[in-house]
Amino acid sequence: MLRFFSLSSGSCGNCYYLGTEDTGILIDAGVSLRSVSKVFKANDVDMDSVCGILVTHTHLDHVRSLGSFCKKLHKPVYTTSTIAGALARHRAIGDTSGLCRDITLPETASMLTGIKVRTFEVPHDAVQTVGYSIEMSGHRFVIMTDIGRMTDEAMSYAAEADTLVIESNYDIDMLMAGPYTYDLKMRIVRGNGHLSNDECASSLKRIASANPGLKNIFLCHLSENNNTPEKAYAASSQALSEAGVPAGTIQLRCLPRRFPSQVFFL
Repeated sequence: MLRFFSLSSGSCGNCYYLGTEDTGILIDAGVSLRSVSKVFKANDVDMDSVCGILVTHTHLDHVRSLGSFCKKLHKPVYTTSTIAGALARHRAIGDTSGLCRDITLPETASMLTGIKVRTFEVPHDAVQTVGYSIEMSGHRFVIMTDIGRMTDEAMSYAAEADTLVIESNYDIDMLMAGPYTYDLKMRIVRGNGHLSNDECASSLKRIASANPGLKNIFLCHLSENNNTPEKAYAASSQALSEAGVPAGTIQLRCLPRRFPSQVFFL
């Protein structure tokens, strides 16, 4: 059985775990190793079973602790050559990332101890940002966080998933009425920032219509200042209803920002 949980999901830090009883992976390393170790212990997950760390992009809330992970755990990092180059120059990581040398190229399938991983590029204002399609134990898990707008390529991967983690970052009315500067608001909304509740919901309506095998949707990276879990959930729930998805067919959940989620069995 496949287990998934979030250790943190938002600008305060991002890190996710996906695995079986025997092996697993981390996606991003934006929380401390101590926090990860505590959550693993609480959920009876062996840290030694982690066979690698996938990195989506180099923003600090996704890689803040990657250096210490490499130094203390000696786990390989899997990402694109472009992101790997940026990590080597990153002020928060530096030379310690050299302890983790594995690289997977965009759109290339790679096997990590029986795990098939494919990358796809998504629009976001980093050197490069990718999503991942992960096949493990007969499941296809797709994650796309920090995605400024939905693309045809990202849509095609989501249309194959049975579990989808997708950003639902902000409520447009809350953002525009809030305290952020005009420049920051424009950075968020102009296609290379973050996905709004409405944009996420519109994408899910299309995805659910094209993908009868979709079973789980996790809304991630909700803004603390410009969103609420209730608003994000309501927008996506309505979209699924409009797509004709029978109640209870797809499990829809919001991942918490500042604390670990429960363990989900997929």
